[in-house]
Amino acid sequence: MKKILVPVKMVLDSNARPRVRTDETGIDVAGMRMSINPFCEIAVEEALRLKEAGAAEEVVVVSIGPAKAQDTLRQALAMGADRAMLIQTDETVEPLAVAKLLCAVAREEVPDLVILGKQAIDDDCNQTGQMLAALLGWPQATFASAVRFAENRLLVTREIDAGLQTLSLPLPAVVTTDLRLNEPRHCALPNIMKARKKSLTVCVPADYGIDIGRRLKIVAVRPPAGRKPGIRVATASELVSDLRAAGLV
Repeated sequence: MKKILVPVKMVLDSNARPRVRTDETGIDVAGMRMSINPFCEIAVEEALRLKEAGAAEEVVVVSIGPAKAQDTLRQALAMGADRAMLIQTDETVEPLAVAKLLCAVAREEVPDLVILGKQAIDDDCNQTGQMLAALLGWPQATFASAVRFAENRLLVTREIDAGLQTLSLPLPAVVTTDLRLNEPRHCALPNIMKARKKSLTVCVPADYGIDIGRRLKIVAVRPPAGRKPGIRVATASELVSDLRAAGLV
């Protein structure tokens, strides 16, 4: 296996408190802290571990988003990725368009493996990996909790309702990562400095001839309703009476 391609996404930092736009068209991220999607970070870590184990020679990361997404790519480069690519656009790109762009990149880069997070924490679609595998016509393994390379095949363990399932995939293949796959490394300051000198190319969706026009319409995004305060009861019988009065028992 020579090359691993890792798509990553810039999302609102998981520690930030999201706020809804006044026109209810989405989440307002202006001035908010952004970071790499946690599942994508796990995918980068797993690709680097495969490289360090001698199963791959190069790790390439790619992102689709605004110019600020370069910060996300630099983080992946600081972790140890070899080079990066940004498909720059200020538009919101839906999963199908993302999959089409990644398919074009994969046909250009010719990786042996594409490994990406199972979902992004902003929209939780969990679609891109499956769509990408279908477009490429490659075998896929989703929700990976363990990955290893042996005898020119990829062995992927995934959690299912009945326990653990291990798939043996020929290469090239697409794998999506679960939270239990690994614990991503921290970026040391020297590696952050080195990342600034690594290759990061920028292009646009039009370079690949892909239409990223939206096909879905968001009717409204609203914050959840506030929770009503609870009440105290003195006895269990009073609790049962209140539940009966509310029609809950």
